[in-house]
Amino acid sequence: MTSSASRPHNSLVGIRSTMGLTSRDGIVPLYLRNDIGGPIARTVEDAVRVLEVIAGYDPADPITEACRGKVPKNYIQFLDKNGLKRARIGVFRTFVDTPKADPQVKALVEKAIADMKAQGAEIIDPFVIPNFEALTKNLWCDMFKHDVEEYLASRGGTVPFKTLAEIIKSGMYAPYIERRLKQALAADEKKEPPCQDLYHEPRNIKFREAVEKAMDERRLDAIIYPTWSNPPRKVGDMESPAGDNSQIIPPHTGFPGFNVPMGFTYKNLPAGLQIVGKLFAEPTLIRIAYAYEQATKHRRPPEKFPELN
Repeated sequence: MTSSASRPHNSLVGIRSTMGLTSRDGIVPLYLRNDIGGPIARTVEDAVRVLEVIAGYDPADPITEACRGKVPKNYIQFLDKNGLKRARIGVFRTFVDTPKADPQVKALVEKAIADMKAQGAEIIDPFVIPNFEALTKNLWCDMFKHDVEEYLASRGGTVPFKTLAEIIKSGMYAPYIERRLKQALAADEKKEPPCQDLYHEPRNIKFREAVEKAMDERRLDAIIYPTWSNPPRKVGDMESPAGDNSQIIPPHTGFPGFNVPMGFTYKNLPAGLQIVGKLFAEPTLIRIAYAYEQATKHRRPPEKFPELN
């Protein structure tokens, strides 16, 4: 399952596909209405080859009904080194120029913009989503207790716990997650109306339509921004700026988002570029991501873990 933390922080490619292109069946839920099952790989080609295998309708996950008729014969055909030529790409400055953004990450974004332009892309800078702050308020829906208990029930007698309350009572979890577990339990007790999936929840529809409209008005193929605005924090550091930008646009619109390595900051810490397109725009994003990767070749194996011969 694609992780917003692991991809940029490990100099890996990650494909968060359109909601409904891949099945969520069997995934231990975090936020099921946002969760995506997708590849994390060393290269765009590797990730695309995995996507090609897992994309498609699955009767065990009703959300995949949305992908019927929208999955091409294969995705490999879109690996095009010239995929940036004439691509119209918007720079979402809201996530680039945040006050706490690290200057080295910002410098890498500016270099990525220049590299894309050098490969023939048309850069629209800045790209603005009107009323972005208002549209993104109160989008999160805490269905964790409901989702995790449904998952546990689906496992039958193979799991030691059946409820979130039992898990909390057991104490068998990492200490740093205790607050979130108890918050999820308390949120469920408020008995608020459950949220619908991204294709039926009014708040998500409104947000998605606003982003689509803004992209259409500028005739954009994709938008870009740093996946994280800051380098990775040390384990246990909860005070330094996190800068995670991957929790808003794709998760709440259902749009696909690709993470591609864009270079290194302090002490060779990796940073990632997020490339986002509209629903089922994976072919376009593959062209853009592959062309950028091939032109820049930022990824390199960790020094202590070289590639095997």
